[in-house]
Amino acid sequence: MTWYGAARPGPSRHSGPQHRTSDSPVRTPDELGLALAEAAVEATGAVGGYAGGVYLRSETQGLLRLAVLVGLPGELMHPWWRMHVNRPFPVAEAFRSGRSIHLADAEEAMRRFPQLMAGLPFPFGSMYAPVTGGRERYGVLAVLRPATTGQPVGEPDRRRLDQVAERLGTALAGIDSAGTPIRWSDEPIVARAPDTTRRTARIGRFEWDLGSGALTADDGLCDIIGADPEHFPRTIEALAAAVAPEDVYQLWAVAHEAGPDGTPVSRRLRLRRPDGTTCLVEFTGRTVHAPPGGAGERGAGERGTGPLGGSRLTGLLVELGAGAAGGEAGDRLPEGLFSLDRAGRIAYVNRSARKLLGGTGDELAGRVLWEAVPWLDRPAYGDYYRAALLSDEPLQFQARRSEGDWVSVTFYPGHHGATCRLSALERPAYEPGSMSRPGAGIGQFASPADRASALYRPVALAIALTEAVTARQVSAVVTEELLPAFGGRQLAIYILHEQHLYLAWETGFPTGFLEPFDGVGLDARLPGVETLTTGRPIFFESMEQLAGAYPGIPLDASIGARAFLPLIASGRPVGSCILGFDQPRGFAPEERTVLTALAGLIAQALARAQRYDTEAALARGLQDALLPRRLPALENVETVARYLPGTQGMDVGGDWYDVIETGSRIALVIGDVQGHGVSAAATMGQLRSAVRAFALAGREPDEVIKGTNRLLIDLDPGQFATCCYVRLDPATGAAQAVRAGHPQPLLRRPDGTTETLDLPGGVVLGVDSDETYPVSELTVEPGAVLALFTDGLIERPGADMDEGVERLRTTLARAGGTTIADAADRLIREARQVVDRPDDIALLLTAHWSSTDTERTLGGPPRD
Repeated sequence: MTWYGAARPGPSRHSGPQHRTSDSPVRTPDELGLALAEAAVEATGAVGGYAGGVYLRSETQGLLRLAVLVGLPGELMHPWWRMHVNRPFPVAEAFRSGRSIHLADAEEAMRRFPQLMAGLPFPFGSMYAPVTGGRERYGVLAVLRPATTGQPVGEPDRRRLDQVAERLGTALAGIDSAGTPIRWSDEPIVARAPDTTRRTARIGRFEWDLGSGALTADDGLCDIIGADPEHFPRTIEALAAAVAPEDVYQLWAVAHEAGPDGTPVSRRLRLRRPDGTTCLVEFTGRTVHAPPGGAGERGAGERGTGPLGGSRLTGLLVELGAGAAGGEAGDRLPEGLFSLDRAGRIAYVNRSARKLLGGTGDELAGRVLWEAVPWLDRPAYGDYYRAALLSDEPLQFQARRSEGDWVSVTFYPGHHGATCRLSALERPAYEPGSMSRPGAGIGQFASPADRASALYRPVALAIALTEAVTARQVSAVVTEELLPAFGGRQLAIYILHEQHLYLAWETGFPTGFLEPFDGVGLDARLPGVETLTTGRPIFFESMEQLAGAYPGIPLDASIGARAFLPLIASGRPVGSCILGFDQPRGFAPEERTVLTALAGLIAQALARAQRYDTEAALARGLQDALLPRRLPALENVETVARYLPGTQGMDVGGDWYDVIETGSRIALVIGDVQGHGVSAAATMGQLRSAVRAFALAGREPDEVIKGTNRLLIDLDPGQFATCCYVRLDPATGAAQAVRAGHPQPLLRRPDGTTETLDLPGGVVLGVDSDETYPVSELTVEPGAVLALFTDGLIERPGADMDEGVERLRTTLARAGGTTIADAADRLIREARQVVDRPDDIALLLTAHWSSTDTERTLGGPPRD
């Protein structure tokens, strides 16, 4: 088996590079981590990839977490550490479907998974295979590799990836059956594939007892790691403490890979010396079996749990030095030259580069670029680092060291890392065709580096759009995320309906300016129309360009640029989007690509919102039709109801209420069907009809609820419901109540005393056909009020339901001197003010009056 070094990255401030300390504790490899690391490295090499990883199930239902990342810096990929299984990403689809996904290039990925390319708009290929063991689906194995433009992923590579995923699934099933849950809730292990480059420098020798962990080290090894030979603890843990966290696994990698035949194994590590300097070393070892009675034959109390029992590992620690790759030849170059490995670490830096970056060779070698060089640790540059490590195309950008001091940075990517060239600039260069002003702010794209900063916002937009439900929510998300990302000031979204474009959202335009464009047909010669009919985005760097292309088109007073984007979802036209800018500006190729991809995401979100709005309107209409239009007017009883639909997701619920005249008595009913949507509303209608039919047939209260329970089970809608049924005699106030899993009613007495009733009850409806429901006797005396309600009125996120009941009881108790209608309004006033209400609310108040009560106001002193 082959194991490779890994470490956990520190916390991330943003999705780009970040400066972090390397003081995280050493994490000893466990069986699960080693199995995942081996599979990720094996898969990456098997299909010619340069990076890979494994997503595993987490403790959160429906959430996958990145457990292992190979070949890329962990902090650069922070936005992709978490993946919901219902998101439109290839990792999620592979997990949901149980089928492998192969994307040959960016074009195929853009067509199938536009959200992936919105966050990673670089030319690369990728492969994804579900990891399954028995009946369990544990996660997904993913590999990134060079794009094979125009050629599909070959069958041999597909087969090799599936084989690695199958072996990993078998290994995880064994670990699972042994009692270790296959769940991941921590940050990912960041590992790297082996680097076969050989270099020479200072040498230290060691002998490692794999059973006890004892380490015999000579003075050379102590000198390399900066330890005092007299005080060095002589244990493998002491050596591991000097190794950078992301390379600690490589110590165990050598031990695990070293075979019984004594074949030497080498790994490259980065050491941290006590004086704060770092160095690259090569750790080489081979297995030597202990002779009888030797160091490997220690007593049971002295033996450790090393991977190879009583064997020993003997070998060398070779310091590679800062200039091992380039030597003196690189120092003769007038331009700065350095190289990065796939972990983003500086492997070589010449004299000119050291001067520009700031620092000596020992200070820079082996350190992550953006950690070693503070002025390169900016979110604006993170997208370039990702591009250099994900694609094989050269790229260049300008970076600012200080005010007025700029450096040109050019990356030449390769399979094992990137070679980088630095040169000083007198002033920053700008993208050809750009009309931005020098010195403008980030929002106005003063430099290509500032443009890169905007590319982080599309990731946030892609995530936020998946949470938007209605067309208005989609438009609000676009305003909040897209405009700041590209420095825009105006936004307009038009929706296509019956061959006409209608304005659905606008911000930033002069009042009334867009009215002439509202409702235009698809035959109009306008850029907002033509971008949709042709399917191509249209960009104008200034209003002069726009006026020249469309003579006579009405223009506002702005002199800025315009971008017209087609909104097309799955080949179906949805509408068009207009971005406006206050100043003239150019649109770099990468910006045009990202904006086009984002237009596809917006279109998909709007199409989804339109379908949802249609379903919601249908459900609302169904629900309104099923609730009583008015309550019966009775001589000694007054009833008032209130209903508030939920606003979270704009979905409908299954709450209902009813008042039924049954001869000389009345039935008061309130219920709540589990879930939301058309199905819940339909089930609610069936239950309301059932309760009404049983009540009108003269059934006793317990028989009404029992019959409704059996009906719900026979219907088998996959839902359950709660219900409270009270039969009241208006003449005497005597009542019989039955409760099926529903919140307890409140009773307010004539003097204002209010209590929560304690009525025994049965389980919710739809669970047990043989369930019995006890009947409780109570009296609603003249002047008293009985309050029935659903749990949406008393529930608050993060709060105990008893607190909600007490809050409601107190409000009802303080309603003295008001009418029952005013009391109902008071009870729902607070809930009505909540913007994001997760559940529906139903409230039914019933007051019992004597024939002498003329004012019909609640008794008790008002306590407001």
